[in-house]
Amino acid sequence: PILRYSEIAAQLRDRSSTMEDTAYGITRFICGLAKKVLLANYCCTVADKLLAAQSLGSLSVVGAWLGVVMYAFQIYFDFSGYSDMAIGLGRIFGFKYSENFNHPYIARNITDFWRRWHISLSSWFRDYVYIPLGGNRCGRARQLFNMLVVWTLTGFWHGASWNFVIWGLWFFLLLMVEKLMGRRALQRIPRIIGIPVTFVLVCVGWIFFYFTDLSNATVTLQTFFGLGGREFIDDTARLALFNSLPLLLVCIVGSTPLFAAVGQAIEYNAHNRRISAATYGLPSLVYNTVLLALCVVSLVCSTTNPFIYFRF
Repeated sequence: PILRYSEIAAQLRDRSSTMEDTAYGITRFICGLAKKVLLANYCCTVADKLLAAQSLGSLSVVGAWLGVVMYAFQIYFDFSGYSDMAIGLGRIFGFKYSENFNHPYIARNITDFWRRWHISLSSWFRDYVYIPLGGNRCGRARQLFNMLVVWTLTGFWHGASWNFVIWGLWFFLLLMVEKLMGRRALQRIPRIIGIPVTFVLVCVGWIFFYFTDLSNATVTLQTFFGLGGREFIDDTARLALFNSLPLLLVCIVGSTPLFAAVGQAIEYNAHNRRISAATYGLPSLVYNTVLLALCVVSLVCSTTNPFIYFRF
């Protein structure tokens, strides 16, 4: 997460590292490592194979959807995993960092998505760009101009390339529409409709985030929506979907609060029944050990595992 000095100033002067903090930090670090190594890396393999430039000419509709969705999960688990590892390491040494992700793929609209995705970056641009420009304290036209500036800069933040500028302007357009609709209109949209529609709109943005070549982005976007006379599904997409279906299901569940809810329920039940710390800690120890072992095996078998956000 992007930390501000004011958030950790007191902790720099006076902090303590307890066994509880250390245990939490180790678990959080291993969970972040698993997100990166066991999910993001394998999502990357599927996405890169389907969205390779030489494959776009024969890409089917299902292939485009699977490739873009896998890239969406790759970038989420890569970056949220990186954030989890940083938060976990900080906790081991007594630092309590703010959360950077809050299950963004269950957002009901784009405004909600950006309250959940890369929270520290969104709040940084809000406090240091949007509010100094006038924020919401001025007229509607000036508010939209302020948003345009913010999202143009957000695109440039990720890279000096036109695809990132278009990515930023895409989200500006969506947020502008939602602002003109009003908060009450957005709240009336049922969650069962809002979540999948938001996810599709976010995936459209990820297409421009993935391709630096705008012609490749355009071809993928057309195929994504079934334009250009492409097949609905071909043998390549069928095989990729069959092989990656378990991974896809884990990614879908992992991007929801389900795992966190189960962990909280177990912790609550343990405290409520006054189970000893040693007994309660045993499942956590087994969980961490198995997960770490799987990560090590995966890393040993891989050649390189760079974090995707290191490019930005």
